[in-house]
Parts: sequence; structure tokens; C-alpha cells
Amino acid sequence: MTWMLAADQGATDTPAVQWSAGKLRATRESLALEEPLAIEITYRRGATEVRRLVATTMRTPGADEDLACGFLFAEGLIADRGDVDHFHTGDRSSRGEAIVTVTAALRVPPRESLERVSRSLLTSSACGFCGRPSLESVRPAAADLAASGQRWNPAVLIGLPMALRTQQPLFAATGGSHGAALAAIDGTLVLVREDVGRHNAVDKVIGAALAQPAFAFGGHALVLSGRASFELTQKAAAAGLPVVVAVGAPSSLAVRWAADSGLTLIGFTREGRFNAYAGAARISSDGTP
Repeated sequence: MTWMLAADQGATDTPAVQWSAGKLRATRESLALEEPLAIEITYRRGATEVRRLVATTMRTPGADEDLACGFLFAEGLIADRGDVDHFHTGDRSSRGEAIVTVTAALRVPPRESLERVSRSLLTSSACGFCGRPSLESVRPAAADLAASGQRWNPAVLIGLPMALRTQQPLFAATGGSHGAALAAIDGTLVLVREDVGRHNAVDKVIGAALAQPAFAFGGHALVLSGRASFELTQKAAAAGLPVVVAVGAPSSLAVRWAADSGLTLIGFTREGRFNAYAGAARISSDGTP
């Protein structure tokens, strides 16, 4: 099947010249959209209303409120979706820039110092640690993941990346997006999001889960369409997700963070095999839960 997605589905088409079978020919190709988004917060401090730009990131349009919510959660500015009274999307930032802006109206001032977590600069869609002064500025794990008594079936874990791939229409149409999913212990993908940026895709899927009342992060795995970087394992640990399953390799710092957080980190999940780099005790050796 050939996928053709419209701009409101995260894709656009462009003219190109293709070399194939020894010939050049004019064609049109679908591309994943990449456009800037400003994320701001507003809250009251006494009689004063404060509005602050937190980050400007490059993303694929769509699920912008999920992205903002997941980002604010991962940065420790909110504890859950209930900390946000409402979101507002406009076309101009607090600095007067003509840019799509999602503003989260917080019920109380942010939980963390804005000076500690703010990334008020233009970042790329691949950046997750940009602008952060040190590892100490990263939010620690929100839950004792090592205490989880879940046992995951290897046959279920192996099938998660392909299950994600079948639910990535933007990737099928463009080949230029990343996917992230939350999977139940039986292998069901309960939420899937795509974006041109790996970190954005994860923020979107976590933000979507936060919008569901009492979503049980501890009963789900984070599935990644690419590699497992430190920033992505940090986001999983912050949410209390016990398992990360990636198609590609983890980084050395991701493995260290997973081990310290009690996270099960699985990489190279393909061709009927995977490697568990941390938390292998959570995997059932005989396939039983």
C-alpha cells in the first residue's frame, strides 16, 4: 500500500527528481512536516500573572497539547495533567514572534525552578538535552521501578516494534518520522504517536496518557521505533514506565540510567531476538507472566 497523507496529517508533498533503472524522472515525494512550536506556561504569583516561554522546538504539527503536556511533565514543571487548568493554542508567542504557541495555564506555580529546567532557545527536533547545564538538572525517576513485580513474555516483547510499525502511517508515507507507543503487558498498543523528532514522539505519547484519568504507567512499556538514548530512558523513568523496548541500540548513558532507575532496557529488538541491557529480571525466562 502507498500512503499519501495531507498536511493536516503531518505530511506534505514536494517535487523531486528520481534516479531509478538508469533514468532520471520527475516525481513528487511525501515529506514529514517539521515546523516550530513554542511552549509557554502561565500562572499567578500573588496578584501578578506570570507568562514564560519554556521552550521552542521543531516538531510535526498535530497533538501539540499532548506534546506540551508530556514535555512539562518530563521537565518536572507539572506532576500530572491535573496541574494544568487548560491549554490554549495561538499564533504568537509572549515575545511577539509569529509562531504557533501552546500555553499551559497552571493551577499553581511550577513545581521546579524555571531557571533549572528552562530550554528557552530554538532546539532541533532531535534534541532532548539541549540547553541543560548538567546531568544533575535532569528530573530523577518518579517511581521505584525496581519494586515492580511484573514479568514480561519475551514473545510479546519481540513483537512490539513490528506492531508499532503497522500503526505509523506518517512513516509509511514519508520514511521520515519516529514513532513511540505505550504497550500493555499482553502486547496491545494502547497509544501511538509519531513525530519528526524522537523526543517529541515520546512527549506526545506520554502527554496523551496523562490526559486519560488514572492511566497506569506502571503496567505499560514504552516502545521506540529507533535507538534508546539517555533522554528517552529518562522520560520513561520519570513517567514510571518499567520497560523500554527499542528497535535500535541504547547508548552507554541510557544503560547506566536504566540500571540506576530500575528500568528494563531492551534494544536491537528485531529478527526474533533482543538484548536486555538492564532489568533482565523483569523478563520471564519461560514465557509465563
